[in-house]
Amino acid sequence: MLRKRLLALVLAILIILPLARADEGMWIPILLKKHTIEQMHKAGFKLTAEDIYDINKASLKDAVVGLGRAGRPFSHFCTAELISDEGLIITNHHCGFRAIQQHSTVEHDYLTDGFWAYSKEEELANPGITASFLKRMEDVTDKVLEGITEDMTEEERGVKIQENQKAIIAAAEEGTNYRANIKQFFAGNEFYLSVYEIFEDVRLVGAPPSAIGKFGGDTDNWSWPRHTGDFSLFRIYASKENMPAEYAKDNQPLKPIKHFEISLKGINKGDFTMVLGYPGTTEQYIPSYAVQLKKDHINPLRIKLRGTRLEVMNKYMENDKAVRIQYASKYAGISNGWKKWIGENKGLERFETVKNKQELEAKFKDWAKKNPKYNGIVDEYEKQYKELTLLQEGFYYAIESALNIEIVSYAGQFSRLYRDAQKEDNEAYIKTDIERLVGRTESHFKDYYKPIDKEITAKVLDIYYNGVPEQYRAPIIDSLHKKFNGDFEAYAAYLFDNSVFANKEKVDNFLENFKAEDLAVIENDPAFILYTEVVNYYRANIQPAYAAISDTIDILDRKYVDGLRKMQPDKIFYPDANSTFRVAFGKINGYEPRDRVKYSYQTTLKGIIEKDNPDIYDYRVPQKLKNLYNAKDFGKYTNSTGEVPVCFIGTNHTTGGNSGSPVLDAEGRLIGINFDRAWEGVMSDITYKPEICRNIMLDMRYVLFIVDKFANAQNLINEMSIVK
Repeated sequence: MLRKRLLALVLAILIILPLARADEGMWIPILLKKHTIEQMHKAGFKLTAEDIYDINKASLKDAVVGLGRAGRPFSHFCTAELISDEGLIITNHHCGFRAIQQHSTVEHDYLTDGFWAYSKEEELANPGITASFLKRMEDVTDKVLEGITEDMTEEERGVKIQENQKAIIAAAEEGTNYRANIKQFFAGNEFYLSVYEIFEDVRLVGAPPSAIGKFGGDTDNWSWPRHTGDFSLFRIYASKENMPAEYAKDNQPLKPIKHFEISLKGINKGDFTMVLGYPGTTEQYIPSYAVQLKKDHINPLRIKLRGTRLEVMNKYMENDKAVRIQYASKYAGISNGWKKWIGENKGLERFETVKNKQELEAKFKDWAKKNPKYNGIVDEYEKQYKELTLLQEGFYYAIESALNIEIVSYAGQFSRLYRDAQKEDNEAYIKTDIERLVGRTESHFKDYYKPIDKEITAKVLDIYYNGVPEQYRAPIIDSLHKKFNGDFEAYAAYLFDNSVFANKEKVDNFLENFKAEDLAVIENDPAFILYTEVVNYYRANIQPAYAAISDTIDILDRKYVDGLRKMQPDKIFYPDANSTFRVAFGKINGYEPRDRVKYSYQTTLKGIIEKDNPDIYDYRVPQKLKNLYNAKDFGKYTNSTGEVPVCFIGTNHTTGGNSGSPVLDAEGRLIGINFDRAWEGVMSDITYKPEICRNIMLDMRYVLFIVDKFANAQNLINEMSIVK
């Protein structure tokens, strides 16, 4: 009897383990059939690998959009998805936040009041945003590494790889309107080609008020339970031939080959979920020394400096509506990293990540004794990271302090004009530079408030001076400390009183009347001096050593990851995120973050009403939303208990870039939009733990409720494919 029980237990473990492991991973779509689809079916998925990715017929990938910026379309900052056959896409409110903010003024405060286009003529253009569709992926490792030999130097290897990549990309783009790029996987052991169709006319269609789209604000960011209606709507436009085109008034809404059906069926604990999109960066295979550097050195200094900036911004934003609009996007961007790094450090400590990686490295060293090619890698890691630590501290202190002072970074934008004005035959260069700077000046001062920048200047320079050993600190910081008797407030007063870059009228006048002989105005400006002195010091004294060590670590990473895969031949590895198309899957489930604390998997509109607090900006519920709740005017957008669902959580492995990603059910229907991760598990970029790592998703029923009942935008509801 005991033997039978033991056998049953073993079988149960064998059955459970693959599903537990299946929560982890960001999988390459062209390898689903080979590596992953069987696990997905065991988890509840009802479609095929070809239903997700196919180049011969429309598949789910064709409804997924990578959002990028002009000039950097392959570095997707967020994901979006098509929800109509008229080019309508949905992403997160925080992904559209910059566009919403740029369209906002005190008179038309779309951040506070929301924005809804009730006709296509009312939609707002957003120059600079691109929308990419993946057409195909291809493993081009053999082609990229063709001609690479063991006796090549790293420089020779790099040159040959660049040469091969250029030829592969040219061949992929030839005769098409597509754009292609190649990215490395597994630390440079594999290479994949991605071919995209990229659209450049993306218009704002709808956004709820920030009191809905950003409900909970930075207070709730990275947290669960969550009640944030984090969505915004855009539309992709194309030429009359349905081809990519720059913005033009007579462009037509895109006619896509695929868009998602939206399910009203509802969700339950244990349901299969799948997230498609463009995750940005993860570091699953870095050694213990890299984790230690991040946890004990870099994260703490960045947390301190960003916390200081946030405290100053918040003080002014609380008291002035115009300032709040100006700094809303900046504050959110700074806060996002600040809070994440706090949570990341807690997670790394809790799960003893350094210790676990050290144990793996010990096994690797033993294995390498029989595989001499990999001998010495771990010891070399230790040496390189020891040398890198102070260099990185010096770099990040400068980046997060002096170079992030707004007047200083703005002054730095005049560096090209300063250089070009010294050239012979410089008129054409100067004209181009001034045209560029005029546009940047307008956008800079639109969202600039001098008292914030002045107070931050004094505080962060004081932290920089006291935080970095002298040999890793730009000498100008010491000079200023001495000149102003250690009083950086006095320096800040001097800086803002004497810099042309502190005043828009002065800058406008300077650019309008600029002549080559006016170089001295730039050269002698205190903001420009601070910028150039810090940058030049970094370039001369930190960058060379930093670059050399980084190059060595890149080589070690390539060899180490290659060795890990050979040491564990039965393990299926997934590559780190790198802004290429990926598939993650898991299940809807709550979690227990701490002893005696248990979180359910879903929140509802009832929780929003319970959080309502007019005295706290993050928790001010719009009156119309309260009216709808009190009248129980929920339409068909309720769950089994009659409440409007708002958010839910699951075990899908996600990261930055997955913001806005479609969350699909087992039939490939849209049930939610990914927008965040639970704070206790944000170390998942480095180490994933299924018991605690949760992605946070917005329920599509709440989206539809807001669009239909709150915004009365039935014109948008009518073009969506909504199914039960």
